[in-house]
This record gives sequence, C-alpha cells and structure tokens, in this order.
Amino acid sequence: MSEWFRRFGGPGGPVRPERRAPRLYCFPHAGGAASTFVPLARELTPQLDVLAAQYPGRQDRRREAPFADIGLLAEALADHVPVADETPYAFFGHSMGAVLAYEVARVLQRRRVTGPDALVLSGRRAPTPEPSSHDRLRTDADILRAVRELGGTTPQLLRDSELREMVMPALRADYRAIGSYTWQPGPPLTVPFTVLVGDRDPVASVAEARAWRHVTTAPARTHVFDGGHFFLDAHLPRVARTVLDALGHLMPVSAAR
Repeated sequence: MSEWFRRFGGPGGPVRPERRAPRLYCFPHAGGAASTFVPLARELTPQLDVLAAQYPGRQDRRREAPFADIGLLAEALADHVPVADETPYAFFGHSMGAVLAYEVARVLQRRRVTGPDALVLSGRRAPTPEPSSHDRLRTDADILRAVRELGGTTPQLLRDSELREMVMPALRADYRAIGSYTWQPGPPLTVPFTVLVGDRDPVASVAEARAWRHVTTAPARTHVFDGGHFFLDAHLPRVARTVLDALGHLMPVSAAR
C-alpha cells in the first residue's frame, strides 16, 4: 500500500484477501512493529484484508526518525489511509495502538472524510484528561522494566546489548509519545467499538476498558480475556473470532464464518 502499511501472507506464502474483503488497519503497541500482527493476519485472511502499520524508526524503517507525539503520528497515519476508496474498513489497535486507532479516526472525522466503520480497541483504558501513570516512564531503565513486566518483547532481545540498542530509539520515542498524550475533549465518534481486555492487565482494568463507551455514540461491547497485557498471544483464535464477529456486518455473506 505505502511505506506506512504492510500486508502479510499465510504460512504457505502470500494469501490474497477475498475480492470484496473489508480492510482492517492494525496499529501496534509501544515499541511494536507491523510484524506483530503476522499471527492475527493469518487468522483473519482471506475474510479480511489485514494491513499493519509500520511506524518510522523500526525494522525496515529503522533509519527514519520515530515520532514522539501521538497527535503528529495520528495525522501522518491518517494521510495514508485511502479514504477515497469505497472498500469498507475498520481499525484495530493494541495498547498505544488503540490510542492511535482512536485518534486517527478522530482526525478523519475532523477532515470530514470517510472514516472507519468500526474500531477494535485492545489492552488500553479509555482516554481521560489525566495521563496514566503507566505511561510516564522517564529513563531507559524504567522503560525496560515495564517492557519486561508486560511481556511484549522477547527477553533474549533485551539481554543482547546490540539488539537492545537497535530497539531503544523507537521505545523511547513511543513512551515519550504516549507519556505526553493528553486526551482533548471533542465530538464523539459515531461507529461501534469492540473492546478487548485481559482480566489481569496492569495497564487497563476491565472497568477502565469499558469506559470506551463514553467516546462513541454507537454501541460499545467489551470482551474480557484471561490474562495480562498481551493476552492476545494466548487467545489468538478467540480474538480472531471476536474480530470477525464484530466486523461481520462489513463482509460479504460468503466471507462470514
């Protein structure tokens, strides 16, 4: 699509989405990359055309300066969503990616262009004027401790000094971005939300996740999973079914499971 989004295939090679498959744009967590969504993409293709965001500063974009501001990153991502295309689409975001999915949808709403038909928001509390204490990490040691505790990065990677130095610029920028993010009140979105949360997530409680319903005028349904912040990894088939059910109204009848 562009340097901003990646389409992944199945385990046996590229898998083409069905001809009229809706698009699902996925936004990774802090420090994450597009490849985070390879397992989910394989579960959802071909019913959905899954496109994962590749933020600057990681993997094949590692030589680019990462963004350290959620608002600026949301604007840049919105520039690369093909809103003139008549294909229906939705957003999926996990953790920091959930904030970006929401804020990109708000950017598109302010621009008065065709926005997403639904949002799937995972592992993140609803936005409030007060930033979360979990986002305010001031030093590399704080960031590395949080990443280890949440389990989002392979421990061997963090122990290897060379690999750690490769990922730290993106991690620093992402935590600076999410740590300085302050929700600005405005018109609510008008699309349905599907909210996913782990019942032992230290970053987002079930009650905080359910509060997403306050920023949309459409229905918001919360699904609680057994696990912590990265419950997605342990419940991939159920997560995929939940996403397909949530977006079933966008798919041709022949594509529904």
